Amino acid sequence: MRALVQRVSEASVAVDGTVIGAVGPGLLILVCAMAGDGEAEALALAERIVKLRIFKDEAGKMNLALPAAGNAALVVSQFTLAADTSRGNRPGFSYAAPPDEGRRLYERFSAALRALGITVENGEFGADMKVSLLNDGPVTIWLDTADRPVKG
Repeated sequence: MRALVQRVSEASVAVDGTVIGAVGPGLLILVCAMAGDGEAEALALAERIVKLRIFKDEAGKMNLALPAAGNAALVVSQFTLAADTSRGNRPGFSYAAPPDEGRRLYERFSAALRALGITVENGEFGADMKVSLLNDGPVTIWLDTADRPVKG
């Protein structure tokens, strides 16, 4: 699975003009299940994100993880993280998991974050969403479970 993690002062997601998820200080996590991913990748990605020490401590250094910072996560599905731009100017998305599997893993990822004690708000899988954020730092980090061995 892939994720683009952004430390935010605030973030929200709207569908048809209605805000369906919002967080104050915390993370905006854009997430994509890749073809061949399974539950092990969803769990590994959630655990990795929860342990990222990207929040400021009392000395102003990035030294705190999400639970210690007492923050929440807004999780938004984004299959375009699977974009293949190697063959021209129009991205291909064949590396993304099929929609049913992508939805299942997106929901499993969100549930894993909740099980790890994180307050989670969600976008709507497959919907045309408008995401607003105020990036804090800015801090933006790319994670891909393919870059690390996944136990499972």
